[in-house]
Amino acid sequence: MIRFKILFSAALVAAAFGAAAAQAEPAIVYSVGGKFDGSFNESAFGGVTRFQEETGSTVREFALERDSQSLQALRNFASRGNAPVVAIGFNQANALSQVAPDFPETDFAIVDMVVDQPNVRSYVFKEHEGAYIGGLLAAMASKSGTVGFVGGMDIPIIQRFLCGYKQGALAADPDVQVLFNMTGDTPAAFANPVRGGELATGQIKRGADVIIQAAGGTGLGVLQAAADAGVLGMGTDSNQNGLHPGKVLTSIRKRVDNAVFDSFQSAANGTFEPGIQVLGLAEGGMDWVLDDNNRELITAEMQAAADAAVQGISAGTIKVHDVVTEGACPF
Repeated sequence: MIRFKILFSAALVAAAFGAAAAQAEPAIVYSVGGKFDGSFNESAFGGVTRFQEETGSTVREFALERDSQSLQALRNFASRGNAPVVAIGFNQANALSQVAPDFPETDFAIVDMVVDQPNVRSYVFKEHEGAYIGGLLAAMASKSGTVGFVGGMDIPIIQRFLCGYKQGALAADPDVQVLFNMTGDTPAAFANPVRGGELATGQIKRGADVIIQAAGGTGLGVLQAAADAGVLGMGTDSNQNGLHPGKVLTSIRKRVDNAVFDSFQSAANGTFEPGIQVLGLAEGGMDWVLDDNNRELITAEMQAAADAAVQGISAGTIKVHDVVTEGACPF
């Protein structure tokens, strides 16, 4: 009976992939939270949509309900001849490390983690560079002199983001206070908007009047709490300015969409190569958003300061501390 349940469960997951593709099609496995999470996964979906619109090609998709499905999802796509097979999120690294050697002729990619295999392209981002711009704008917009940060899972990527945010805030105002909380120590910390709202509310009560979220789906609760309290939120990963027009200062985008599109397009062109792709401000991997939803919140002085910082970081004249490669945050 137990064996039957295991086989039946496996069959259900496999069924989600449909019939085997007649020709190689790209495939993507989204992280937990769904492709319409308004954040990280949805940015990846943007890359899928762009590829489909520009090429007329189809893309096979699967969204994890739990991390344990990753191994089987990646294996199913590879066994059906899909290529490249793209894994979204650091939490799929272990599964991809197991699957890639079993399919040496299949191209794989992963976003937000490095998997050292000869057939894997790894996309990682200089989150600290984008976060610096976020901190700079937050401190310039703050009237209380206190800004906040709510992270998702307490991992090096999020600590890197926090440190860059602190550095940018201090560059604008050496006396600014930066409050911060992490939501948890498992991937579920990226899918808990209720807890995100609670943490944001706690920071607001302590005086924060601008709060950035670096917490995936959890961040939706952060932005909602900020809007409800009449303070400013700040989005990440995708453009979240429109979630609460006039109440989101800006969005610091991690261009997951560009990474996904690049992996699909390079495979289609026959130029896909394994290795590590590091994307920062200069490489188009990070940016900040100014649109009709937040234009009235960004003064000419703030825009000039942000643009100058982007230029300085891209040119190397402004050095943003990276806790992953340079150790503990000094700020």
